[in-house]
Amino acid sequence: MITEAFAAEAGAPKLDPLHHFTVEPIIPIHIFGVDLSISNSVIWMWLAVAAAYGFFRFCFGTPSLVPGRAQSMGEMLYGFVYGIVKETIGKEGEKFFPYILSLFFFVLFCNWLGLIPFSFTPTSQIIVTGTLAMAVFIISTAIGFIRHGLHFFHFFVPSGVPAVLLPLIVPIELISYLARPVSLSVRLFANMTAGHTIIATMLFFTVSLPWFGSWLPFSFAILISGAELFIGAIQAYIFTVLTCVYINDAIHMH
Repeated sequence: MITEAFAAEAGAPKLDPLHHFTVEPIIPIHIFGVDLSISNSVIWMWLAVAAAYGFFRFCFGTPSLVPGRAQSMGEMLYGFVYGIVKETIGKEGEKFFPYILSLFFFVLFCNWLGLIPFSFTPTSQIIVTGTLAMAVFIISTAIGFIRHGLHFFHFFVPSGVPAVLLPLIVPIELISYLARPVSLSVRLFANMTAGHTIIATMLFFTVSLPWFGSWLPFSFAILISGAELFIGAIQAYIFTVLTCVYINDAIHMH
């Protein structure tokens, strides 16, 4: 790679900025020819779950009638996600709130833990974001058919459309619906990959350049890392909002 050649000329060790996104098996497991190895991606997803659990234990471990700072912060974020569900889906969304809350914090901590040096970002892998998006798609579609039966197919027939246009409109609506998991997964994957690639590249140049020239890429890496904290939260928010929108569409058929 060009970056490796540059590092070699500068006398620095060979580094690959994209190594940050390489899935590597940590505990190889193969059962009947199926690779079930525990990779670094799996471990960091476990850590994201542990971080979310630890956060709530920290905030609500000893709840009190008059909340302290930690409990207030936890209640604020809890209420924030509950507000999204209530505003987007309505009262019927309360039954889905535990799932949506878990999804929000899982995506959030996956995004944020990836900013730790030498860590791994599970949401930078399309297979991870695709699995999350497909789960949302299957759940929302199942809700639609369970609630409305075959009448759910009317979702692809917009009201007020002349019958002569239905052969054109229905396929467009169907393709748009089937593209939901693709757009949902690619949006999260692309944002996490782009930001973390820039940070990794800046850090690569930091260790590759002489000391008097390394301060500039290092400064950029710090600034971008701060921006990535915000972007990671925004992407978790967008993923949560779209999940609520899809569930709302399935419940109310609009």
